Amino acid sequence: MKVGKVIGNLTLSHADSGLRGGRFVVVAPQGIDELSGKNANGLSDAWTLVTYDNLGAGVGDDILYVEGAEAMQPFDYRTPLDAISVALIDRYQYKPPTA
Repeated sequence: MKVGKVIGNLTLSHADSGLRGGRFVVVAPQGIDELSGKNANGLSDAWTLVTYDNLGAGVGDDILYVEGAEAMQPFDYRTPLDAISVALIDRYQYKPPTA
């Protein structure tokens, strides 16, 4: 699982019928600088990704997401997904490891 911040919504004109009930959100991955507060705007320089969300995440929410084959696990048949949100984060505390 990885931590990300929802930064936008994606609207589709057509989607696989197995994806009904959810929507797609644009997610910015969160790294050490974002989680520790060193990056003032909270957005990483990493590539953003599109994530399927059926939990109701909105712009500005922190989420946990998984990528790859694990993203298809909640579905009964192969679904064309690369990433899915699996948890909404209410709050977190991050302390970077010391050397």
